[in-house]
Amino acid sequence: MSTPDREKLMGEALCLAQEAAAGGDVPVGCVITDAEGRVIGRGRNRREARHDATAHAELEAIRDACAALGDWRLDGCSLYVTLEPCPMCAGAIINARISRVVFGAREGNTGSCGSVIDLFSENYGHRPAVFPGVCEAECRELLRCFFQERRS
Repeated sequence: MSTPDREKLMGEALCLAQEAAAGGDVPVGCVITDAEGRVIGRGRNRREARHDATAHAELEAIRDACAALGDWRLDGCSLYVTLEPCPMCAGAIINARISRVVFGAREGNTGSCGSVIDLFSENYGHRPAVFPGVCEAECRELLRCFFQERRS
């Protein structure tokens, strides 16, 4: 997929991240596309709204995509998320057999695509291709503004 297409899809994930922020949650948004590039899954962070530690954007988008396809296997699909996936989400990506992971900002505390650990390089039997730093500045700025506002 070309860089403009990746940026467009990350723009959709950024819109979902803004919705998360408006709802009081850390601004993380995610979209999943099928092999033809059609969006089949959407999710945003809802941990605060649902009082649920597992209500991450990636998990919501994976559930949505699985429902759209009627299958838990998301072979050939691409996941676009504004923040580097954590270990839980990386595990779900591996289990869903998602082919490509595109993320915006790195996550220095729990990032599992290379920042803290690279779970996708471990011998789990499935290794998605990873494309970091897409719309990184916009993703990072959204997070920075959210946390700056929370501190004031």
